[in-house]
Amino acid sequence: MHPFTLPSLRFSTPVLKPITVLALVMFLMPALGVPSELMLQDTLKSAIAAFGALGAALVFFWQQRSSTAPLRWHGLVWLPLVLMAYALGSMVWSHTYLAGAEAIRWFVLALLLWLGLNMLTRENLPTLLWGIHWGAVVASIWVALQFWFDLRWFPQGAAPASTFINRNFFAEYAVSVLPLSAWLLGTMPPSRKLLAMAASIGLCVLAILMTGTRSALVALLVITPVLAFIGFRYRHTPGVLCWTQAQWAGVAGVFVLGIAGLGVIPTGNPAIGVGMTPLGVGLSRTASLTKSTEYTVGSFSIRAEMWKATARMVMAHPLAGVGAGSWEVQIALYQNGNQSVETDYYAHNEYLQLLSEYGVLVGGGFWAVLLAYLLLTAQKTLRLKETQCGEGALRAASLASLLALLVVANAGFPLHLAATGAVFALILGMLAASDLRLRASGVGSCLGPWKPIYSSLGLTISATGLVLTIAITAQAIRAEHHIVRAIQLGNAVTQRLKQGQVPNPNLSGEILQNILAGIAINPHYRKLTPIVADKMGERGEWTSAITVWESVATSRPHIAAIWSNLAHGYAQVGRYDLAFNALQQWQKLQPQAVGMKALEVTLLEFTGQIAAATALLDTAFETNNFDFPLLTSGYALGVRTHDWKLAIRSLELRNQHWPDQAADGYFRLGKIYAEPSVNDPVRALDAFRQGWARVPTQEKENFRRQVPTPYQQQM
Repeated sequence: MHPFTLPSLRFSTPVLKPITVLALVMFLMPALGVPSELMLQDTLKSAIAAFGALGAALVFFWQQRSSTAPLRWHGLVWLPLVLMAYALGSMVWSHTYLAGAEAIRWFVLALLLWLGLNMLTRENLPTLLWGIHWGAVVASIWVALQFWFDLRWFPQGAAPASTFINRNFFAEYAVSVLPLSAWLLGTMPPSRKLLAMAASIGLCVLAILMTGTRSALVALLVITPVLAFIGFRYRHTPGVLCWTQAQWAGVAGVFVLGIAGLGVIPTGNPAIGVGMTPLGVGLSRTASLTKSTEYTVGSFSIRAEMWKATARMVMAHPLAGVGAGSWEVQIALYQNGNQSVETDYYAHNEYLQLLSEYGVLVGGGFWAVLLAYLLLTAQKTLRLKETQCGEGALRAASLASLLALLVVANAGFPLHLAATGAVFALILGMLAASDLRLRASGVGSCLGPWKPIYSSLGLTISATGLVLTIAITAQAIRAEHHIVRAIQLGNAVTQRLKQGQVPNPNLSGEILQNILAGIAINPHYRKLTPIVADKMGERGEWTSAITVWESVATSRPHIAAIWSNLAHGYAQVGRYDLAFNALQQWQKLQPQAVGMKALEVTLLEFTGQIAAATALLDTAFETNNFDFPLLTSGYALGVRTHDWKLAIRSLELRNQHWPDQAADGYFRLGKIYAEPSVNDPVRALDAFRQGWARVPTQEKENFRRQVPTPYQQQM
């Protein structure tokens, strides 16, 4: 060798695998959260899911660019694709934006399912499952820190919610992936890592108990005997087969004693309840299901109202449904007549919501085919030979995960959430890939031999999808930033006013600027934008409030409360023609709503139709069809027009039917009788005396001071 010649070296460049991308995505989705309210938690998780699916597809098609081997297909892939096609079609006749969002959701889930079908093997599957498991563990650590130490890094509702903003969302995810973690434990070879794995699974169970989410607790009760059966049925699989009795005892001891020991440590979060423990929360919340009040005034009763309304929606549109994503648009039409706003923005039952939006043909067909497939798969799994116990254990664990997910889907909306939706699609992909290995029915190749041009097309679609995902995510972040910022500024103004402070006059302009910027990007944030408008109305900023309410009414035209707000707002700024139009919309949606006739009386008065307003009041009084606002409006109209008979009748009816307001009512009656044009001192004195008798002791002197001087001595 020449002294200046170096030996030839070969460097191996690590190849990024699509399974690694998916594993990383499934780890990051539950583990990461937004430390600010200016971006919603599920927006981040949805972005991670979309980037992950398209990124994995990009890597997959890049590796397939020279391959001609046929790719796999399974009948399960048609399920999300059919729903996606329906959603795209319903964009034409239903709510375009929401239907488009549904189409994107089903596309991502279909892509994940198809990638799982084509990528997952017995050799690389643990890579994906370890990503899922450790993501759940990190999310559980956040729950534990929030429960015991009141960690407040991630904005959320009721704690502890980990990175999911809602503790129910976390619990539904954690219980759904628990069987997959159990499968990983069962396939581990003998080592000290078994104890650490058992401890991590115990932590996930403990975190579920900390949330107190009853649907997840019920699912946990359902899958516990199922997992015990799977463990016994497949006790001869590699991994478990090699464990010693000491290792068995160690795993069981760490799991049980860890939950029992840590489960009695009380919370350090005052919002959860002084002295509450993980076991205490879990037991008390489960026991609450046996209380009758839970089904009359508790959260279950609220869900029951939503389910009844959804059932009415299904019966009204049985075949085609109301359109993908349109449940939240149409639900206001099917609620009880006394509800002016929607109970919630999801049905909290995936089965009913799919039927209501997609109809019995598409939505019902989806559930029928899926449930039939799962039952047949369970049957085939139980019939596998002993030599196939490794495959059987994997399939059984996958079915147990789907069982947990389908249980929580009865009282939540896990398929609408990024993390649980991705788990659902990947588990179906795992079962489909297993079917292929077992040569089960429904499996074939994709359009014959694969050609490089197909890979190029796949690369183009994946790259285009990534660019669109970047653009959509950026717009979502901007919209949420502006809208949430407007809410925060509005809350700050309200707080200063309550404290008697004068807020910065520039804040109102900044609030309006932010909310309009957010609406310009996305006018369909129904849950957030009305919060800003309602606060504006409370502060008397009617023109700004009307602008926001109008955008909500355009997106959600069936919400009675929005039309009520618009009618009152238009009346306040003197736009009476628009106020009457809004009132008519309100009357169509809620004919018997409280305050509707009162507003009509006010509008008739403001437009000079005094006789019509008086006639409306007289009819209401004669038929006993009145409410408190209408009587108050009748009194106000009578005073302004000096129609003392009308004012007196309104107050007398108010005193009779609302005795808690009688002290004020009798005082006003006394003032009317004391008017020179009425001049009835006897009745005036009697009214003042009756009002004084009904005033609380601590307020009697204040009441006396407001009585006209000639009557004070006589009282």
